[in-house]
Amino acid sequence: MARKNIGAKPYIMPMPVMMLSSYDEKEKPTAMLAVWGGISNETEITITVAAERHTLKGILARQSFVVSMGTVETATQCDYLGITRGVKVEDKFERSGFHTTKSEFVDAPLIDELPFAVECRVKSYNPETWQLIGEIVNVGLDESILGENGKVSFDKFHPLAFDWMTKTYFALGEKAGNAYKDGLEIRQRK
Repeated sequence: MARKNIGAKPYIMPMPVMMLSSYDEKEKPTAMLAVWGGISNETEITITVAAERHTLKGILARQSFVVSMGTVETATQCDYLGITRGVKVEDKFERSGFHTTKSEFVDAPLIDELPFAVECRVKSYNPETWQLIGEIVNVGLDESILGENGKVSFDKFHPLAFDWMTKTYFALGEKAGNAYKDGLEIRQRK
C-alpha cells in the first residue's frame, strides 16, 4: 500500500450529519448543521460549534438542545440550515420547510421530519475550543424507522454522512458485517 501524506487535516470518515436545534430569545426554533462530533461516552455527546453561531446562543441560554440525524430525504433542508446564518436570515428555520414539536425531556424543539433525535442537556461549552458537551437525556425514534425487532432499520432510516475532503454527502445503510461476531473467526484460529 502506497500512502500519500497530506499533513494535519480535519479528516475522518464518515462524519455524521447532525442537526442541532434549540429555541432563540424570541421562542422561535433555530437549527444548524454540525459534522464535527460524536458520542463521547454512554450518556454524552461532544460537538464542535463555533462561538458565534446563532443556534448556540439558544442552546446556552436554555441549557438544552436536540441533535437529530440528517437523512437522505432531507439533505437539501439540512444543507440549507448549514450554509445559512441565522443572524443574517431571521426566518431561516421557517424557510427550511421543517416543523417542530417541543421535546418532553429538554427545553428544545424536535424537528418533526428528522426521525432520529438525541435530546440533551448542556454539560459544558468551551468558547476557546468550541467544544459543546451534552448529557444525553433521551433518544427519540420515530416508529417509521423501526424494524420488526424494535431497533432502527437501515432499510427504513437513511442517515447522511459527510466527507470533508470532497464536501459531499453520502447515504449510509449497506450492511458490511456483524459487529462483535465476525472477528471471532480470527480469535478462534490457532
